[in-house]
Amino acid sequence: MLISIVIRTLNEARHLGDLLEMIAKQDVRGHAVEVVLVDSGSTDGTVEIAQRKGAKIVTITKQEFSFGRSLNRGCEAAEGDALVMISGHCIPTDNNWLFNLCDPLDKGVVSYTYGRQIGDDDSNYSERRIFAKYFPETSAIPQDGFFCNNANSAVSRAAWAEFRFDEELTGLEDMELAKRMVIAGHKVGYVADATVFHHHQESWAQVRRRFEREAIALQSIMPEVQLSRFDVLRFFTVSTLGDLRSASRNGITSTSKTDMIRYRWNQFVGSYKGNHEHKVISRQAKERFFYPHVSKKADQDEWLKPLRRTSPYESQQSEG
Repeated sequence: MLISIVIRTLNEARHLGDLLEMIAKQDVRGHAVEVVLVDSGSTDGTVEIAQRKGAKIVTITKQEFSFGRSLNRGCEAAEGDALVMISGHCIPTDNNWLFNLCDPLDKGVVSYTYGRQIGDDDSNYSERRIFAKYFPETSAIPQDGFFCNNANSAVSRAAWAEFRFDEELTGLEDMELAKRMVIAGHKVGYVADATVFHHHQESWAQVRRRFEREAIALQSIMPEVQLSRFDVLRFFTVSTLGDLRSASRNGITSTSKTDMIRYRWNQFVGSYKGNHEHKVISRQAKERFFYPHVSKKADQDEWLKPLRRTSPYESQQSEG
């Protein structure tokens, strides 16, 4: 099987070298691998880094860009039987990530997989707890429902060719595709042992816009899911208190209390702005997508303790 790894980038030089180095170290058990970079106007040397590593380069203008369109361009340029999507600021945690992510596709168990995401001490601790909620330590192959995330995912070429990503959405193109696939009888799987570090270095405005963009997209996918001002206040309060308790319990000093509070505020203000119509829905549906609850088991996850990601080059560095 040929595995094509499609990486969307815009100024990802900070982490791209580590990502490509970890891709080169993957134990793929005889499968072939190619890398396709879809760049939307980087000016920091991102494209040059990818070229030095032998990646196939595809460009898309900022005017044309959407998350779905850039992935479709990359998949069109790819030749693989399995199409792997990974963000340019995500780094696999080990050498088995790629095989574990693609093996359920190769066996025909599911048509779409996504793997675990974690953060380290460079990440805002509030975001690490969001990862713990949506990406638990136990796999579900297949899973119930259509949740999926293209920061770390794989889809069979046949399924992508049949459905393709929606090019008009402002985000959540992964969930939208998964929903159509599930309705058509395909299955989605969550692979907990295909794990990546997901690094976000965002301003507060960027955090707010990310959640706003995703809430706008969620309206198209699940229009019944809406937030009220009361929901925002309740979720903000509960999530912030949970972050502070978890950080204290796990000995976290890498994120200040102020930054946890600011992260959660921008999360829910952005979500409200993108989802401002006040419709009545079930409490269960609302809390599935917005409520910051992290299970007791997830809150004791080893990945939520102080953690530094080791560079894939670290073993090659001389002492001192």
